[in-house]
Amino acid sequence: MSKNAILHAAKRAKNDEFYTQYADIEKEMNSYLEFDENVFKDKTILLPCDDPEWSNFTKYFAQNFERFGLKKLISTSYASASKGDMDFYHPSKFESNDPKYDKEKTKTHGKIFILERDFNGDKKINLNDIEWNYLKGDGDFRSAEIKKLRDMSDIIITNPPFSLFREFLEWIIEANKKFIILGNINSLTHKCVFPLIKTKQTWLGPSITSGDREFMIPSYIVDPKKFTGIIRKDDNGNDEYFQRVVGVRWYTNIDHGRRHQPIPLMSMNDNLKFSKHKIITEQGYQKYDNFDAIEVPFADAIPSDYDGLMGVPISIMDKYCPEQFDILGCSYDYGRPDGWATNINMSVSIKGKNIYKRFLIKHKEPK
Repeated sequence: MSKNAILHAAKRAKNDEFYTQYADIEKEMNSYLEFDENVFKDKTILLPCDDPEWSNFTKYFAQNFERFGLKKLISTSYASASKGDMDFYHPSKFESNDPKYDKEKTKTHGKIFILERDFNGDKKINLNDIEWNYLKGDGDFRSAEIKKLRDMSDIIITNPPFSLFREFLEWIIEANKKFIILGNINSLTHKCVFPLIKTKQTWLGPSITSGDREFMIPSYIVDPKKFTGIIRKDDNGNDEYFQRVVGVRWYTNIDHGRRHQPIPLMSMNDNLKFSKHKIITEQGYQKYDNFDAIEVPFADAIPSDYDGLMGVPISIMDKYCPEQFDILGCSYDYGRPDGWATNINMSVSIKGKNIYKRFLIKHKEPK
């Protein structure tokens, strides 16, 4: 099954069929804990779009419930069969082996998993103490039922549906909640995301800054004869399917230490002489056709002594330090810097050649 076919299948199911690996979750969460060891203490964490049979988010936070000092952990899963996607319907063993299993509700109702007490009496609170039941509805995050859970939670953490990332982020911001979610780097320039970046309401998490990541694909949506991703054996000798996805990033509004580390920079003259990038040493810093700003194609080539406007790749957010730079705009009409005339073309170009998406930044003025 090709990568595009799998993505299409996940999109059709309106569910998150790409499951994040435990190590990727752990690495990201450790970054916040290193900055503030009490970041999750006494918090209610909601993991929407999450199915513990497949997902590692519930497993991770359940295993660390006591260490983090969590107040409550809530996970909700979506019943994709409720929309007629019967090809994707697959009741888990966790559900079907439980006395509460309902062969009709399982097709149309989402599920809720709650961890908040020592349910089995072993004087520990962990994965074995999760209590579950069927939701009243299908578990769609936009439903009133899940919105109520959102509103009672402190932090929302998940890998949301690929096709609904921007709507999901707006859903979180609407409730003014803390969050850590996965998305694609290109979402940075979307008209509903960029204003949050510009006003420092949202930034990127620290653990992924380049390359791609492997996600587990549930076996029930994979045709083994056509699958072109990575196949491994689990502990029982069964095939597990993984797909590498490019451009993945964590989006958050929770602080972390790397966010406050300035990018080491050279002066403009030193860059022109010693930059490792030939385009800088050979062509210098070119100006855009449509407004007074220079093109800086690499974050490490930003001149430390240039006071004007600079266009930089959106990947600057992997290294962005709010104490070092102000983000003034981006190369879209909705990214027009404050006070700029509406007749200025925001699609940046140099000598008639269009340049890929750019953020417009300036060095922070000294206080």
